[in-house]
Amino acid sequence: MTKAQQKRFDSLYRKHVSALKRQGKAESTIDVYSLALRRIFELFDCPPDILKQEQFEAYFDPLVSTHSWSTVKVDRNGLYYF
Repeated sequence: MTKAQQKRFDSLYRKHVSALKRQGKAESTIDVYSLALRRIFELFDCPPDILKQEQFEAYFDPLVSTHSWSTVKVDRNGLYYF
């Protein structure tokens, strides 16, 4: 990842956390929603706003088989709110 992409992700991440706080989400909710954003960022090494449908499917397919359904739903919600 380039420095510009990292800077873009950092900016998007801060905005995401700020928006969740403005919506009155609990700190624990903000933490797990933000974790979903960081997970997908680490997997694809690019800001999540440029991901394609196939990449989301590649992220969620193994997640369903390795994590609880509640984790899958939390990740889905975290990315939805993004």
